[in-house]
Amino acid sequence: MTMLNALRLILSIATLCIASQAAAADSGDTVRGHQLFSRCSGCHSVEGENKSGPFLNGVVGREAATVEGYRYSPALSNAGIIWTEEALDHYLAGPTKAVRGTRMSVSVSSE
Repeated sequence: MTMLNALRLILSIATLCIASQAAAADSGDTVRGHQLFSRCSGCHSVEGENKSGPFLNGVVGREAATVEGYRYSPALSNAGIIWTEEALDHYLAGPTKAVRGTRMSVSVSSE
């Protein structure tokens, strides 16, 4: 499962919780989606609020370091990244290798 597919699954689950509507996740495995997001939820929200990391709503297609109200590292602010599937996979596999000086130090595998 790619990071983008995992993120889509997570956001689909969040949509279910927030809007109380039925939504289909990519794999349809909501338990797996909750497990995957538990790795991220300590720092990130899918409810539109910043925590120690920026919220993840609408991350795909967004320019990096553009969530209002979150203070990003100069490194990520100047990276010029647009969050595509490939960019997310690369960054999440090794944030400090992908963008030297980023504040995110936790790597996230796609497994």
